[in-house]
Amino acid sequence: MANTPQAKKRIRRNDRRAIVNGNRIGRIRTFVKKVESALEAGDKDAAAAALASAQPELARGVAKGVLHKNTASRKFSRLTKRVAALA
Repeated sequence: MANTPQAKKRIRRNDRRAIVNGNRIGRIRTFVKKVESALEAGDKDAAAAALASAQPELARGVAKGVLHKNTASRKFSRLTKRVAALA
């Protein structure tokens, strides 16, 4: 258990940040799921629109530090490939 005041403060701060970061990750997942559901429906226009809205969310996750840069790049690349194949 934390003994120093600074260690106790870090625990409180980490708990608050975990909630915020969890919400960010959930928001990113929602945008990615919108793309995947449009892909499953076979709607290329909706999938392309959802992909265009998911890309900034992935980039924001990288900027905020909740996603690794390569992870976001990989997810976006795979989704783009699937949307392009939906011709």
